[in-house]
Amino acid sequence: MAVSFVTLFQWRLNSVLLQQENEILLGVKDQILSLVSKLDEVGSFLGDPFFWTLHARETAKSFLTLSKPELGKKEKEQMVSLIRKLDEVTGVSGDVERIWASYKTWVSEIRGTLREADDYVDDFIVKVYGQTEQDQKESTAEFGSEIENIKSRVSEIMNRSPQLGFSPNLEEDIKKLLRSKFDEGTPLVSCMLSYMNLPYDLKLSLLFCCAFRRVYRKTKADLVRVLVAAGLVQEKSGELREDKAHENLERLVDLGMLEEEVSIWDSYSVPSPYYEFSLSVMNADDFFISTANSDSMIISPMARHVSILEVANTITSMNNLQHSLFVSAKGGLSKASSDCLRTVLHNAKFLRVLDLENTLLKSLPDEIAKLVHLRYLGVTGSNLNELPESIGNLRNLQTLDISWSGYEFELSNGVLNLAQLRHLKMCQSTNDGEVRVPQGISRLRNLQTLEGIYAGGGIAKELGIMTQLRSLEVRCVSDDHADELYVSIMKLTRLQKLSLSVETVNESYDSSSSLEYENSILPCLESFSPPPLLQTLELERRLIELPLWLGSMENLTQLHMCYCHLSENPTTIMQFLPNLKYLRMFNAYKGRRMDKEFFRVGGFPKLEYLYISSDNLVEWTEIEEGALPCLKQLSIFYCMELMLLPEGLQHVTTLRILDMWNVHEDLIRRLSPNGGPENYKIKHIPLVKYLGDMSHGFWGR
Repeated sequence: MAVSFVTLFQWRLNSVLLQQENEILLGVKDQILSLVSKLDEVGSFLGDPFFWTLHARETAKSFLTLSKPELGKKEKEQMVSLIRKLDEVTGVSGDVERIWASYKTWVSEIRGTLREADDYVDDFIVKVYGQTEQDQKESTAEFGSEIENIKSRVSEIMNRSPQLGFSPNLEEDIKKLLRSKFDEGTPLVSCMLSYMNLPYDLKLSLLFCCAFRRVYRKTKADLVRVLVAAGLVQEKSGELREDKAHENLERLVDLGMLEEEVSIWDSYSVPSPYYEFSLSVMNADDFFISTANSDSMIISPMARHVSILEVANTITSMNNLQHSLFVSAKGGLSKASSDCLRTVLHNAKFLRVLDLENTLLKSLPDEIAKLVHLRYLGVTGSNLNELPESIGNLRNLQTLDISWSGYEFELSNGVLNLAQLRHLKMCQSTNDGEVRVPQGISRLRNLQTLEGIYAGGGIAKELGIMTQLRSLEVRCVSDDHADELYVSIMKLTRLQKLSLSVETVNESYDSSSSLEYENSILPCLESFSPPPLLQTLELERRLIELPLWLGSMENLTQLHMCYCHLSENPTTIMQFLPNLKYLRMFNAYKGRRMDKEFFRVGGFPKLEYLYISSDNLVEWTEIEEGALPCLKQLSIFYCMELMLLPEGLQHVTTLRILDMWNVHEDLIRRLSPNGGPENYKIKHIPLVKYLGDMSHGFWGR
């Protein structure tokens, strides 16, 4: 990890040069590029094979300490053997502790220098904002001189770098060691070495995934936005950093270091032992401190990113917090915690990411408006009914997430001053969750994500101008603006995700229908034509019939249908979608029976995740043998009338997970491996999870 803080500062300098608002920096471009070149020398030195062995050794030792209670005898022997062999190959086993101590001292000096330099860059950017042309020239000249001073300090520290004597063939010796000593017989060591060899941008992404665990995990899209805002994705001209962050996460999935959790969370989880390896690095380098809160907890002054979970009474004091603060409360912040938070924010002038979850704040702390470097502000699970006009001071803000806010939340005009805003997520806690936005929202030309809006009052027409949008969620769609909304959406040629939910029509208690939201009908979609790049489509509330154009959406990978209450089999159209991977049907079909016509051979060629929820479903009779050739996970939720799983499920050999939540006890009994007559249908599935009225648990192998 030592090389990562050098690389991150290089990215920071290159990013500064790329920003159009900092054209004044072109006068010191040569000095900046010269410093970047000097940092290349530092990175090359830190990436030396000898230091690689030192880091591998320390990671193994830290992992042993962290995981000792859970490790078996064989795994402990593997790690001890690795440490011994790494000492042997370097030939300095007797001095390794002294060398490691010397190296850490030197690295700490480099790290402190670059941290001060990073702060200086931030201070300069704030200083020149709004200055006269003459003052900007003077400030830029001063900045150029300071860049030269930083370069001189780095050179002087490099001249005092640890002088180490070792074999010139060390790199080749290490490669031979890895090829010959560690193979399939030592999977734990192989995993650790794969982890050690990750490119630094992938390793940083993996660390952030580890920090958000269990109920505090981030969705995939939220994680991408956090990585970008924290500066952990390299900025390149003509390339969206969000795309690069997503690519890095998908590479980790391909390497088996991340697993997709799509049934509920649409997130990632880190499997063992990569989770434990990441914690070892996080603890050793103070890169990301993630912990449950306690009054006695001490946060290292070198910590760049801090996550405090389950805040109850007070928030641990932190001085000079660098980049990120994540706070998740148990059920609101006490007055003491709120006061502590204000103190922390007052001292965190360089903060880039602030995420406050379940705090039930009624107003934003005044200190937030002074965090001019803030790029990500999340205030989910609050009691906010408005944002102060001072929110417009956050001129670098990229993401504003105010999901699940107060009951009467409306967006203030101050948001229109956030010229750098890329992602705006909203949802209030009442009605249909829609949030009214001020006219002029189309002025936000960098906006990629706009979720939770109400499109009435002329906003539907404005959306047609926002052709840069990639994700759009419109709530409370009604007849008075639906046509104009559909025309605007068809102009959004870059749109990849679209969510539409209709205005709820109150139903009288003596209604003859038992179907929830049956009278809330999505306005006619037949005249609508979806944007060509659309990958995710969410339709919520009743459809009279499924639009025919749905079957021609070749790029669609995710389809969510909620409370659509279709009378006819919806899969007759959906099964021809060539790239559909995820299908969620939550009361999408109001019939009581599904037969083999729903899932035929040749249909759904790439479907991996199938989610079915139905208040009405009583029978699911059959799946044709050879159908659903790629299905990995089947989730059956709230199907309390369903008594049998379909015949033919036993032939879906790709299934890895079966989730059954809120299902009938008779269904669980019939499927039980302890004599259940229907167990033959699911015994090939490695993991089966279930929850009934009186039982819950899992069966697995």
